[in-house]
Amino acid sequence: MKKQYVILGLMLVCFQLITAQFTLDGEFRPRTEYRHGFGSLIPDASDAGFGISTRVRLNTSYMTDNYWVYVSLQDIMVWGENRQILPYDQNNSFAVFQAWAEIKLGENTSTKVGRQVLSYDDQRILGGLDWAQQGRNHDAALIKYKKDNFMLDFGLAFNQDYSNPTGFVSTGTEYSTTGFFSYKTMQMLYMKQKWDKLTGSLLLLNNGFQKYDTNNVADGVSNLQTLGTHLEYKSGSLGIAANAYLQTGKRQGEVNVKGAYLLGLDFTYKASSKVGLGAGLEIISGNDGEVGETGAFFPLYGTNHKFNGFMDYFYVGNHANSIGLVDVHASANFTLSYTSSLMVKVLNFRGEQALASGEKPLGTEVDLVYKRKFKGYSLVLGYSQMFASDGMYELKGVTEASVAGTQNWAWAMLVIKPKFLGGN
Repeated sequence: MKKQYVILGLMLVCFQLITAQFTLDGEFRPRTEYRHGFGSLIPDASDAGFGISTRVRLNTSYMTDNYWVYVSLQDIMVWGENRQILPYDQNNSFAVFQAWAEIKLGENTSTKVGRQVLSYDDQRILGGLDWAQQGRNHDAALIKYKKDNFMLDFGLAFNQDYSNPTGFVSTGTEYSTTGFFSYKTMQMLYMKQKWDKLTGSLLLLNNGFQKYDTNNVADGVSNLQTLGTHLEYKSGSLGIAANAYLQTGKRQGEVNVKGAYLLGLDFTYKASSKVGLGAGLEIISGNDGEVGETGAFFPLYGTNHKFNGFMDYFYVGNHANSIGLVDVHASANFTLSYTSSLMVKVLNFRGEQALASGEKPLGTEVDLVYKRKFKGYSLVLGYSQMFASDGMYELKGVTEASVAGTQNWAWAMLVIKPKFLGGN
């Protein structure tokens, strides 16, 4: 009799999984990097960095007619970082990357609550930062509306610390997590409309950063507003994309932000079935030197590695209140075969504001990325080189004689995304 109950229970579970759309998939992504000037100029006497990191993710999705639950677990492992027979993860990188539920409220409306990726448009202001092994997520609640070619997302977040054994901090106001524009409160409104050849979106974003008084006691928040639009036009072989964003309010540390802006314009052209060309310009305002305020724009929570060169010299944990940037770039994408492609990109950098010496030119970067797809996995190879100008040495606080003659970076990445259950 017990066996019959077990069999019946298994049948009911299987029936429920079939009717509810259950999937289980993963990702295995090791990446080898040679760093000799990645992120900043490397001194002449320093050895190049070399290492291998691996991202492992396990993702499960459970969907019914009324709700959708998604959980993603991940670990980031640097080869050899854990000493032998250690019974725990020495870098403490195992984490819940995503854990959210989306509940259907009506025919066109839903709410999405939990830890999630906020990624919109070209990911300039809000993006998943998938290049970074750890990625980027937000603990937030969204109200989502979508009908035909129009969508609207309204988001809220309130971040808090938890300290044992008392639980949440007693005042309910202090938030000690700081750095990299970590916010205590967030309010977001995103709207997007698609037409025949044009797509336009509007973003209104407010971030509240924990503020402290002269005695280092929590005292409200500093609110920074970011608002702007992203436009895309596509007609035949020609594509045009534009960004226009403004920032005002106060940053972390009660820094007044006035007149900060980001403007971007990119053109793409499909020259043939195997060659795609691109060219563009991005201007990001810098600090104008006024005491007690700044005119510097920062792109906050975007996938910043995607922009301003893959060597991450700008706006990737750096350049937050500096001279800004003028980025002029051109690229070519070659389809080499049905399974392989090559991207070549050249970027020239200048400061939007001048350095103390009056210099503006910063340098030129060349990026190469080769991709090859195999059955069930893919291989991606990259090489980048920075040709620094005098302004770059001044910006980084070094002399030309003290840095290595060649500033470069090379990497190789294997990507495997197995479908364990419910996938093809």
